[in-house]
Amino acid sequence: MSVRLDEFLRASQDPRPGRRCASTARAGRDFGYARLAMRGGIYVLNFYSAVFIDQLKRGRKTATIRLGNKSGKYERGQVIWVTVGFRHSPREKIFAAVIDDVEVKRVSELSPRDIEHDNPEFRRLDETTNFLEQIYGRPVSGDDIVTVIRFSQIVERPSSHFGNGETPSRN
Repeated sequence: MSVRLDEFLRASQDPRPGRRCASTARAGRDFGYARLAMRGGIYVLNFYSAVFIDQLKRGRKTATIRLGNKSGKYERGQVIWVTVGFRHSPREKIFAAVIDDVEVKRVSELSPRDIEHDNPEFRRLDETTNFLEQIYGRPVSGDDIVTVIRFSQIVERPSSHFGNGETPSRN
């Protein structure tokens, strides 16, 4: 079953915690919005450098490696916004995405695939470790826990037609 982003947003904005929007309830569909509404609605994967915008838009960056265990915040199937900007400043929404996988492991267990999907310019573990140290402002060792979050962009088609796909005509 495909979930349209506008349905997700409408349902997640229901002001009553644990409730689905009326149109979703009438249609008999349950997209798990009750759980998301209780957790605060939409989550964001934010990147601090505009360098990542091109990599994200071109689909070259399809994962992020975050220091610590983030499995309580992000989970497979969750719809998120991918943004770029600094904390306490305006951020640019790049696209909506769905989380494909959340994997918690030690830094020393990161695979070449994990590293390349996080930053297509990196190939070695030491490059990723140095980058994490710059971001978090502290030493990072092979024993530190990280979370690899894989995501896929949600592509929205323009809705220029109604119902059966035909352009409406005047009678």
